[in-house]
Amino acid sequence: MNTPTPVPNEARQGSIACVGMGITLGSHLTPLARNHIETADVVFAALSDHVVQLWLERLNPDVRSLQSYYRPGKSRMKTYREWVDVMMSEVRAGKRVCSVFYGHPGIFAWSPHKVIEVARAEGYQAHMEPGVSAEDCLYADLGIDPGRVGCQHLEASQLLFFERNLDTTSHVILWQLGVVGDRSLGRFRTPDAYRELLVERLYQDYPADHEVTVYRAPTLPVEGPHIQRMALRDFPAAEFTGQETLVLPPAHALKPNAIMRARLDELDAVYGTGAEPAVPA
Repeated sequence: MNTPTPVPNEARQGSIACVGMGITLGSHLTPLARNHIETADVVFAALSDHVVQLWLERLNPDVRSLQSYYRPGKSRMKTYREWVDVMMSEVRAGKRVCSVFYGHPGIFAWSPHKVIEVARAEGYQAHMEPGVSAEDCLYADLGIDPGRVGCQHLEASQLLFFERNLDTTSHVILWQLGVVGDRSLGRFRTPDAYRELLVERLYQDYPADHEVTVYRAPTLPVEGPHIQRMALRDFPAAEFTGQETLVLPPAHALKPNAIMRARLDELDAVYGTGAEPAVPA
């Protein structure tokens, strides 16, 4: 995709805002995101749910779905680049454009980051409005405080494509399980054998009986969260739609850093102490 040479901002009348719908329909949409949708000249919707599409059309009469760009066997990166092109065509036409994505538009979403980059390079106004993500829902539904022992977030496929070190003293959270191991970027879901390979990799860091949680956030207000707890060995046989996330709680306790604690003792002797421990017992 060729990027035109930037021109002065005053010559650029179009704009784009990429906003997040949140995860649960209606209840997660922020006032600012809603305003962007309602006041846009055109709204692009990267949403697969027809109910959500109809809901958006109540806020703006010109809502255009991006789902038709998907094709079985077609690389998702090709689709995402086409999304950028179609969004930018309206921006270049001087339109106020709003693009709506599930959850947070900057999380596991290539196109929002790219279209904002291209728009700004060409001198257009571009903005990303955050939304409630699946990660936010996970913390609330599973009662996890990421500030306690920490969380390590990874796309599940990275454990198969690369040599990654897992922090087993923290919560390890693996996303995009539905397409784990897909190198073609053309599948909508990989067979169960790919999840079995993921479990084989996880055995390098966790025992087979380590309790894990398979989580899926609710997308409709009448739903509750989908939470399955099981031994790691049983994960491949779990109820699975492709939208789930795997949560591995800590397998080991945090190990005190004796050297740094001694250094802190020295500083406390000089500057005083009285602070609460960083990690409560």
